[in-house]
Amino acid sequence: MKVIIVGGVAGGATAAARIRRLNEHAEITVFERSGYISYANCGLPYYIGDVITDPEELTLQTPESFFKRFRINMKIHHEVISIHPERKTVSVKNLENGEIFEKNYDKLILSPGAKPTQPRLPGVGIDKLFTLRTVEDTFRIKEYINKNHPKSAVLAGGGFIGLELAENLRELGMDVTIVQRPKQLMNPFDPDMASMIHSEMRKHGIKLVLGYTVEGFKEKDNGVEILLKDNPSLHADMVVLAIGVTPDTTLAKEAGLELGIKESIVVNDRMETSVPDIYAAGDAVQVKHYVTGNDALISLAGPANKQGRIIADNICGGDSHYLGSQGSSIIKVFDMTAATTDINETNAKKLGLEVDTVILSPMSHAGYYPGGKVMTMKVVFEKETYRLLGAQIIGYEGVDKRIDVLATAIHAGLKATQLKDLDLAYAPPYSSAKDPVNMAGFMIDNIAKGTLKQWHLEDVDKISKDKNAVLLDVRTVGEFSRGHINGFKNIPVDELRERINEVEKGKPVYLICQSGLRSYIASRILEGNGYETYNFSGGFRFYDAVVNDRTLIERAYACGMDY
Repeated sequence: MKVIIVGGVAGGATAAARIRRLNEHAEITVFERSGYISYANCGLPYYIGDVITDPEELTLQTPESFFKRFRINMKIHHEVISIHPERKTVSVKNLENGEIFEKNYDKLILSPGAKPTQPRLPGVGIDKLFTLRTVEDTFRIKEYINKNHPKSAVLAGGGFIGLELAENLRELGMDVTIVQRPKQLMNPFDPDMASMIHSEMRKHGIKLVLGYTVEGFKEKDNGVEILLKDNPSLHADMVVLAIGVTPDTTLAKEAGLELGIKESIVVNDRMETSVPDIYAAGDAVQVKHYVTGNDALISLAGPANKQGRIIADNICGGDSHYLGSQGSSIIKVFDMTAATTDINETNAKKLGLEVDTVILSPMSHAGYYPGGKVMTMKVVFEKETYRLLGAQIIGYEGVDKRIDVLATAIHAGLKATQLKDLDLAYAPPYSSAKDPVNMAGFMIDNIAKGTLKQWHLEDVDKISKDKNAVLLDVRTVGEFSRGHINGFKNIPVDELRERINEVEKGKPVYLICQSGLRSYIASRILEGNGYETYNFSGGFRFYDAVVNDRTLIERAYACGMDY
């Protein structure tokens, strides 16, 4: 059996190695147009920032090591320029000498990945404007920095690459600005959760120019001028375009394969394309979202690796199926960690789902053990059915553990109320007897049983104007004096029973505290005395962070980038 693989890295290299493990005699050839067949794509920004100092650490396998272990022919600097399904061959160009030749296959695997989205704007292509996708891109940026010692950089785009690169350039001492059209960074997060990412970026000196449209670039004063629509331009010594990626599917399109979203390759759950004996994996393919069942593009290393393995199984006579992508992801943001899985509240509502959320701020481990830090969790679930839809967590220690538990629960089809039943590992340095995931489950279970009723951030204006509502802040007097929502009366929770006559009966009571715990206790006290209560989801700490961030963004947008 002759197998040709177009592209290495995650999907292609994984498929090649798995085929060899299943079939010792298959003839396997990988054509890779770059000089690297298996490299740590996610580590590229950290090489630029000198976190990873040895360039060889980025290379997971070389053509020589791959051949020695697996007897797989890895042809770097070879570009497949056309596919001929009718005669089951590919045309290949040797980029080192220009030679073009044809090679036949029994099975063909396409793993071309995606390319940085290049907007058709004036100035794209100038030598101080970069993209970051390959090892070669990384070396080009690093060489420019080492040679020219730029003092400032503008990053167009606030996704994973944009944030990671911003942090690393900032750690090199550069003045860094992120500019983009959306008014929030990191679209997988809801705007309220993204506000904490914004705060951490600003805390470390990153300037955020959000809500602005880039219209072009031009060289000026030995740097780059970034032209903004209806606003003054920005200036920097270098610019990196990080506005996303586009499936690299020219080959597939020319070969007549069925294409989907953004001309991605349509595959079934066996990773088969519309043409017999041609498979595809990775960033170039259209997948099903695990929760919604909708077509999606999810450019992550984990799914690409799984897809490569599934293709290998099926080529070698197995029957493996890809169940869909959850989009589970995590990112380091200076001292913080931000993680997400499946769909957020914003997208759930766009899909027409009736959803609710719980927002909580538990400690990373037992409060009495030194070093615990607060994390903020948002769990999204469907009303009535309590189907788990997604989660977002921002904090410090333990974020990765909890997002993985939640992703696993979603994959297993657990209801949100069942999170309370999970038996999770506990020791004081690592968790609490009531793990944060369990706590989310307790809250959702209380909602399901009618023990807890909530009000949310979007309700603030409405309830503030409601003359039939009682607004009660149950934090300490000191906490209240340092900041509160106008219209709220302060009665500390520990004084509530003695002062309950100050709370007017016959009206709904809207409660808030610092994190939501004390106000829940106050809610139970009041409910036990015949009151109807609603607890604020997230607490004043969460409210204050979101409102301050929105104020900063709107002020900057209105006043010409007053960061």
